[in-house]
Amino acid sequence: MKCAKTIADLIGNTPLVELPPEFTGLKGNVLAKIESANPGGSIKDRMVDYVLREEERRGEIKPGDTICDATSGNTGVALAMIAACRGYKAVIVTPTTTSDEKVNLVKSYGAEVIITPGNIAPDDPRSCYSVVERLCAEKGYHSLNQYHNQLNPLAHYYSTGPEIWEQTDGRVTHVVAGIGTGGTISGIGRFLKEKNPNTCIVGVEPLGSWFQSIQAGTAQPTALPHLVEGIGTEKFVDAFQPQYIDRVYQVGDPESFTLARALSGRLGISVGGSTGSIYAGVRRLAEELTEDSVVVFIVPDGGIRYISKMFCEEWMRAHEMPLEEELEVSYEHGK
Repeated sequence: MKCAKTIADLIGNTPLVELPPEFTGLKGNVLAKIESANPGGSIKDRMVDYVLREEERRGEIKPGDTICDATSGNTGVALAMIAACRGYKAVIVTPTTTSDEKVNLVKSYGAEVIITPGNIAPDDPRSCYSVVERLCAEKGYHSLNQYHNQLNPLAHYYSTGPEIWEQTDGRVTHVVAGIGTGGTISGIGRFLKEKNPNTCIVGVEPLGSWFQSIQAGTAQPTALPHLVEGIGTEKFVDAFQPQYIDRVYQVGDPESFTLARALSGRLGISVGGSTGSIYAGVRRLAEELTEDSVVVFIVPDGGIRYISKMFCEEWMRAHEMPLEEELEVSYEHGK
């Protein structure tokens, strides 16, 4: 019989979907890599599965151990799912800014969830990061450590990057991805630049995040609160490897949510707010694209995780977000 032994064995090999040119208004081919097709519903399945398998192989963890990490939701869902099928316990620490859908999904896999205040300094003892450190020190939990674990980018070096190369027959010219821990874009970027140094790797983050400054080697900005989930940082993260990234764009919440709603409502591609940010990054490439360009952008997760937020008109109005299907976008570099 053709079947997987566990749900984790179905991770990866996600499809590419071409966006119609009448929607994008861009030259070349624009392809969405649908990571919501992973069994846990997001790209974080790849990283969590790879990290746990490697740490098992090294003898650093064993079934029965408790794995803990700070997350804005998708890593928590992936960890809870994989822990359930591989014999681990999971404790997920997430801020109040995480959607109810993701929190409840984590709980559905039997994991413990600890909610911390959102939009506070990372060194605040109440922050996700501080709480994870304390739990691991006091209770002997094993930290997944996604923000600093070098296995994070390796997961995408060995899976996501090769898939993009193979699926495009090596014709990929640009990859656009969101930056949260930095692992996805760093692993993809490293692999593709080894294949073709001219491949342009573009990162996207919220306004006031730090990655643009880290990539440019300039002073850090003051972190700003944002509503989009899953991308952005207000601290240094070792999983981010700027040498493989060509540029980083910053995108505001209104543009992110409006474009995400357009992708869902006009093309039937269910996406979250971070995909709207990433697609905004694609649109910023307009002036440099040609008919031969092949742009792959990452769709990290699906819109079902944000029904109570960006797909709820009352929530959008309460946060003064536009409901229009389109939003004017400046194509000026870096804007």
